[in-house]
Amino acid sequence: MFALLIAVIYLSFISLGLPDSLLGSAWSVMRTDFDVPLSFAGIVSVIISVGTIVSSLLSDRLTKKFGTGLVTAVSVTMTAAALFLFSISTRFWMLVIFAVPYGLGAGGVDASLNNYVALHLKARHMSWLHCMWGLGAAVSPYIMSYALTGGSGWQQGYLIVAIIQIILSFALFVSLPLWKKCANKAAKTAEGVEEPASCSAPLKEQKKALSFKEIFKIKGAVACFICFFCYCALEQTTMLWASSFMISHNKISPEEAAKFASLFFIGITAGRGINGFLTLKFSDKVLIRSGQALILCGIILVFIPNVKILTVIGLIIVGLGCAPVYPCIIHMTPSLFGEDKSQAMIGVQMASAYIGSCLAPPLFGLIANHISAELLPLYLIIFLALMVAMHEVVVKSTKRSLVK
Repeated sequence: MFALLIAVIYLSFISLGLPDSLLGSAWSVMRTDFDVPLSFAGIVSVIISVGTIVSSLLSDRLTKKFGTGLVTAVSVTMTAAALFLFSISTRFWMLVIFAVPYGLGAGGVDASLNNYVALHLKARHMSWLHCMWGLGAAVSPYIMSYALTGGSGWQQGYLIVAIIQIILSFALFVSLPLWKKCANKAAKTAEGVEEPASCSAPLKEQKKALSFKEIFKIKGAVACFICFFCYCALEQTTMLWASSFMISHNKISPEEAAKFASLFFIGITAGRGINGFLTLKFSDKVLIRSGQALILCGIILVFIPNVKILTVIGLIIVGLGCAPVYPCIIHMTPSLFGEDKSQAMIGVQMASAYIGSCLAPPLFGLIANHISAELLPLYLIIFLALMVAMHEVVVKSTKRSLVK
């Protein structure tokens, strides 16, 4: 039974990634239909991000009251409904309105599921689940491309993903008894949590949701949130500006730069698949530090001018380095801060991550516009240095044993 629930969680992570690439894939066509400027994609994106931040911050209260299963099921249903409404939108203002449930649903799924996995599953599952998110995010542009090249329009692309989400919503509601059975039970062994038969050990539970004041008073919490902010600032800035950097730095065509820049995303996805196996041998702390070292090596290679192959290799290495950081920090949260506080912590971690994703790429856009896009490596190193420092502060201030 527990194995079936794990399968549902894996499908949920694929579903979580599916909507993330749709707007970018279709916007060039959508903006023409809506007769709005190219920059208006930012309006929709910011609204979705704000909704995601809000629902992440509320995840502790919602999960305490309704349980992870119901929160996840309702959140996926909200996302499915928003995607369907996107598919029938005829005016830009409709997208603006429908972006609200879109973001609220995404944040609810992200925070609740990450906490559940951190509490109940081994570290390898966390890495593989985030790899599944990458799979979903990689597949959705192909779905949109199929819709556009088939002549059905971007509306069909959104509709296809909405149907997938609706099917998953049904599966989640059907699986609610499984969530209830294991909600406060952990299948624990000396190595971790695995077998369905042993889904019987009660977890330490914080009955009352923590206030933000209480969360920020937890030792090491602020440093952990800054660490998340820096990681996502680095990741999203690289994703958004790698192509522009390569055009300026390596003097290559935009088409070639776009192709090479995608290797960074491939590096993250493949790296998380590999990282799942590495968790069998190494602790979260070791993998995070190794990932940070790889990021530094990759940035150094990217910085070398006029050698295209080194820039390409550097981007792949940065992606591979990013792979373990996000899932491993989430997975060790219950060990560092306590199982009873993990949902509150992970909710704010997710919010910090989304804030970093929202603020850092536009800030570098201003730098690139007024100074030079070639400052990207320096910009990334600043965030990397702060991330490394904050991770070490978290580890030293919590003084708890880490789990694999």
